[in-house]
Amino acid sequence: MAFEDQVLWQLFRAGDRQALGQLAERYYRMLKHYGLKFMVDEAIVDDCIQELYLQLWQNRLQINETESVKHYLLKSIRHHILYHLRLQKRLQCEELDWDLSLAEDTDTETLMIRQETLVGLTRTIQEQMATLPAREREALYLRYYEDLSIPEIAEVMNVNRQSVSNFLQKALNKLRNRWLVHLFLTICTFL
Repeated sequence: MAFEDQVLWQLFRAGDRQALGQLAERYYRMLKHYGLKFMVDEAIVDDCIQELYLQLWQNRLQINETESVKHYLLKSIRHHILYHLRLQKRLQCEELDWDLSLAEDTDTETLMIRQETLVGLTRTIQEQMATLPAREREALYLRYYEDLSIPEIAEVMNVNRQSVSNFLQKALNKLRNRWLVHLFLTICTFL
């Protein structure tokens, strides 16, 4: 898909509206999901995405090539949303929206047990994630949900690579420690 993105990016920069439309369709859902991590109001995220694509079209002659269209768009939407938040003088972070999809299973009872277990684990993880600082949550999201590399995360978050590594390491250590405490307390209640 990266090669196809590059071709569409070149066409868009050359003035092809359909190429930009295809990129917009391809990345809309991802940008919206990422944008919702910063905003409560879905309409504002939609406005920021539309503004981003409008600005891309208006400035297409000044826009440089990019090695990763996905990375470029994530960084751009982050910039638009943070700009909007600065104007509004507020910053709120949305809970991570974990995918609750399960593998198909013919046994309904087993499926229900798995779903209840997954919902409980998801709730526990969301509660633990909510206690992390916003930058650590964002770094985890970009690394493990959007599968960006540390250099790409550094560019998106506008920090150096060492800061990203620190955010990830601190967050994972906190989650690991809290998870072990939670596991220990759960085991103790059953003894």
